Amino acid sequence: MSGERHSEDVKLSRSSSSDSHNTISSSIGSDYRRNTPVPLGEEDLEKDTLRKSESHGSYHTSNSMGRRKRSLRKVTSSGESEHTEHSLSRYNTSYSVKEIYGDKSEREIELERTKTRNTILTELSHRVDTENEYNKGDVSDEEKQSLVQRDENLYEDIDDVPVPTKDNGAEFTDIDPELVTWDGDDDPAHPRNWPVSQKCWQTFIVAIYTLISPMSSSVCSPAMAKIAKDFGMHSTILQAFSVSIMVLAWALGPIFIAPLSESDKIGRRTVLNVSIWIIFIFNLVCGFAKNTAQLCVFRFLGGLGGCAALNVGAGTLADLWDNKPRQFAMAAYSLGPQLGPVISPVISGFIVENCAWKWVFFVLAIFNGVVAAVGTVFFRETYSPKLLRQKADRLRKETGNPHLHTIYEMANANKNMKTVISTMTRPLGMLATNPMILGLGSFMAFIYGFMYLMIVTFPRVFEGSYGFSVGITGLMFLPMGLGYVLATAFWTWLIDRFYAKLTERNNGVPKPEYRLPCLCFSGVGTAVGLIWYGWSAQKKLHWIMPCIGSGLFAFFLTAVFQTIQNYLIDMNPRLSASAIAAAAIMRSVFGFALPLAANAMYNRLNYGWGNTMCGFLALALGVPFPLFCLKYGEHLRNWANRRANRSLANLEKENFDRLKAKNDGAEAPVPPAAKTAAKTTT
Repeated sequence: MSGERHSEDVKLSRSSSSDSHNTISSSIGSDYRRNTPVPLGEEDLEKDTLRKSESHGSYHTSNSMGRRKRSLRKVTSSGESEHTEHSLSRYNTSYSVKEIYGDKSEREIELERTKTRNTILTELSHRVDTENEYNKGDVSDEEKQSLVQRDENLYEDIDDVPVPTKDNGAEFTDIDPELVTWDGDDDPAHPRNWPVSQKCWQTFIVAIYTLISPMSSSVCSPAMAKIAKDFGMHSTILQAFSVSIMVLAWALGPIFIAPLSESDKIGRRTVLNVSIWIIFIFNLVCGFAKNTAQLCVFRFLGGLGGCAALNVGAGTLADLWDNKPRQFAMAAYSLGPQLGPVISPVISGFIVENCAWKWVFFVLAIFNGVVAAVGTVFFRETYSPKLLRQKADRLRKETGNPHLHTIYEMANANKNMKTVISTMTRPLGMLATNPMILGLGSFMAFIYGFMYLMIVTFPRVFEGSYGFSVGITGLMFLPMGLGYVLATAFWTWLIDRFYAKLTERNNGVPKPEYRLPCLCFSGVGTAVGLIWYGWSAQKKLHWIMPCIGSGLFAFFLTAVFQTIQNYLIDMNPRLSASAIAAAAIMRSVFGFALPLAANAMYNRLNYGWGNTMCGFLALALGVPFPLFCLKYGEHLRNWANRRANRSLANLEKENFDRLKAKNDGAEAPVPPAAKTAAKTTT
């Protein structure tokens, strides 16, 4: 009963908060006018546009609902009126100080800028308070959707960017004439408005980038016998370590890579292009390694460079695609981490059979270099804050107005070290405190570790037990690759079908848990594949039998990746990058550690019982917890999200409060990039 009363209190407080804020947003009340500076409003804009009529014609604005469209009636010099409709933007508006402010004094201009900034920061701060209000109670997905429809200040549909604003700040262009944003919803410069062919080309480049690092991780597996002989590497654990050391580097990368890619100063393109050249350099120098230590260090550093695409790629696809087509792009993107470890042994097996082991790395470096060169030339920036910053930089130079800015430059101008450290450590914090990430991430981590466990046993099984050559042993990886390709098409269709049916049955209200039914099948399927492979290898059945087992394992592993990746994105969109990074850290640690135990485990248990143990572990992790999530996952997810969102909201609140305190009574601070532009102009 108390829980129902608390829920009702939360709803009432949210409703009153929404009503009061809407009143402030639509027309600033008398109390608000007396106590806070008033920015340029509609009346000021009308006067401003009338002043511009001498050179540009007069624009009379009237706001309409929908996606914040503005109907413009242009009065031409001949007196005839033209009716056009544009998205909220400032087509045909000059950004120069003279055009915006006319003959006002510098003091008046700075006062207006200060007022405008204060109003926007107050609104952003209020949104954080509103979100905190929602985080106080246990609100179901159905209740939240209803509340979102009534309260436009709950930013459920806000872009997955580090500032709580809709449409990259376009909602504030009416009150801030120096705010740079997109030229409407259909702006061709926005990545989601690019032609489909261009978006597919960019997706292909990201997918190929993602393929390089997993290829590099297993490329030396067939060559390990020759490398060990040349370097005097007698320990099987050290040999496995030399193969999997690159995967360990992937566990450290997300801590640094994700914050860099989400900076409006750096963006996706710089991070991805630099990383692909780093892994190229270290793949090349691996061929010149003189001892085991050099080889391990080079591979580790290459892994640090190559992990960017594994962590930033999903965010890049989110920049390009809307929700519906994104799942198909994600399916193609997810093939990289799965196919990479399978393709490279097929190629390197024949290289090792006919050339020195160094050529394994040289051939990989050639392919890596071609991909890097193509990406450097053709890959485009997709991150909206970075693109808008570039647009603002260009306009600052063209107009000589150093005060032009984006919403991100305004909101992030005063971030301190506490915010930076919190952003970098958030994946580790979520891993330790979010039971959904810990439970589902553990299953994905173990399955990923089992994949590398299987990969490192292929030379021992097919060369030792079946007497195949190194080149033919490489071909035994192909059934895994076939399983991945077939599974990508099948599971993409089936997961979407389940999701659509369950959403329809729930009156059109989607839940992230509707992604999970297929995960129960994958827990059983991966266990069957592991046990099949192990006992077929131990009993030395026809070579096709362990290949079938590895193919089955690969087929169901794909469902694990697709299901959990999509769930982590849907679970909390604003923190999806941190959630995926948390799962990637755990996955990489297991992918590194389990192969180290392969020889010891199989020497003691042999392939049959060793893989049976792994299969039962897959069943224990892959069936009970997903079933639990289907029934109780929403409450557990909301509890975890409330904790994470409160932490994020508190950081944002502190940042906005610092900015308002700095802004009150002072001149509007100039963004750092604007200062540079001003110096250049001078």
